[in-house]
Amino acid sequence: MKKIIKRIILSVLAVIALAVIVFTGIYFTRIQTIRSIKKLTNYGSGYNLYRMDCRYDYNLDDIINYGIHDNQSMSNAIIKETLPLLPVHIKTPPYGCTAFTLVDADGNVRMGRNYDFKNSTSSMMVCCTPKNGYRSIAFAALDNISANDPNKSIKNKLSSLTAPFICLDGINEKGVSIAVLALDSEPTLQNTGKPVISTTLAIRLVLDRAATTEEAVALLKNYDMFASGGHDYHFYVTDASGDGRVIEYDCESPTRELVAIPTVAVTNFYILYKEKAYSNQENGLYGHGMKRYEAVLDVFKKQRDNYTNYTAWNALKAAAQYPDPNKVKSNTQWSIVYDNTNLTAEVVIRRNWNDAAVYGLQKIR
Repeated sequence: MKKIIKRIILSVLAVIALAVIVFTGIYFTRIQTIRSIKKLTNYGSGYNLYRMDCRYDYNLDDIINYGIHDNQSMSNAIIKETLPLLPVHIKTPPYGCTAFTLVDADGNVRMGRNYDFKNSTSSMMVCCTPKNGYRSIAFAALDNISANDPNKSIKNKLSSLTAPFICLDGINEKGVSIAVLALDSEPTLQNTGKPVISTTLAIRLVLDRAATTEEAVALLKNYDMFASGGHDYHFYVTDASGDGRVIEYDCESPTRELVAIPTVAVTNFYILYKEKAYSNQENGLYGHGMKRYEAVLDVFKKQRDNYTNYTAWNALKAAAQYPDPNKVKSNTQWSIVYDNTNLTAEVVIRRNWNDAAVYGLQKIR
């Protein structure tokens, strides 16, 4: 009898040891990723900029092939890849934003980007070096995973591991930058038989695999789009050559056909139907934000033939939004000038215009 009990105990211990080994193996590089989290600013508001180096290997195709058809399946796919065995909640807000392309007098290409949303949020600068993809830096809103202070608890630290797949804008080593912006149309849900990709996974796909704007467009055409969070979106992409295009899913098309349109700027209305988006008003499914769009173009017009980095920042300031409790897409949370030529991101958090910091891709090898 004692021998049987001993065998049972040894078997249980062996199973536990194996489980510990497997868990440690899975989470070793994830723990390294968590340890890389650094606080880069120290604002009294409690909403700050953090940095995280993604040191675990992820498989983007596995996430996409999980079978995304709604918000829950999207969350499940991300969590299965980043946090196996550990549940984390992800939410997606209806953000409003501004983005534009500018080529300065020296020939440097820049993309300006304001991320607007009423809820205050910290941001995470996510540095990725995928084995079979391009290096990138991208920015995620930590409020979306309830982790505004990622160092506050182990739950927040673990939640932060999902950041590579919830980024809202970024730039890769080939000089391709991308940003997502909200629209007012019904959420895109294509169903043509292609693999389904969700909004923020599309950003990760482009950053990891596109070397030009043209490649970004071609990549996204290989997938059916699921607009997550119950809202619709379009993407703005710029590359090192200055090819700036908005990628939209035609709200008047029964199949929500993907259309890529060259444009110097974009806010929260369809460039495809720009003539139907009037200033200072909502325009139904065609969107809003014409006033911010015009503000950007006005800055460009006034500084024509003498564009500099200051021009980009003046345009972002002109289009920035201040808190308005009646507008869900107000309140600029971060402003970024991506330098597609020199591969840098100059960042300002929550309109602290005199406190900009520059981060470069060359530093994340």
